[in-house]
Amino acid sequence: MPALPWITPQPPPSEGTAVVMASRFEVRSLRDVPRFLLKSLAAWKQVRSAPGAFGASLVARPSKRVFYTLSAWESREALHAYARTEPHRSVMTGLGPTMRSSTFTFWDVPVDRLPISWDEAMRRIDEQRHAEAAGRGNETA
Repeated sequence: MPALPWITPQPPPSEGTAVVMASRFEVRSLRDVPRFLLKSLAAWKQVRSAPGAFGASLVARPSKRVFYTLSAWESREALHAYARTEPHRSVMTGLGPTMRSSTFTFWDVPVDRLPISWDEAMRRIDEQRHAEAAGRGNETA
């Protein structure tokens, strides 16, 4: 499972809460994998200097056409500002047609619990996927 390890663009304060976002992206075909990977690296470069970013990591499972992100932010506003800023904004809108599915989950954690483990992030992503499938009346995710 290729991964880009947790980076800390700016250290969090010694006290307080961080907003964590974990996501799962599945592309439609193996042909879409190189494009998604290349574009996601542009967003990765951006997060390294994004205001309010306390940490981030990426995991790629190219043979399964699946990519995961995990990040921690000083606030939802900081996260949304990052998402609206180039290149992230164009990357996400440009990749829309290649996506099979996307899952996002958010939660708050005390800053002293950073970095978040991938085990916890994967558990929360799976819970979110199952909740979304149940909401659609589908028993499988």
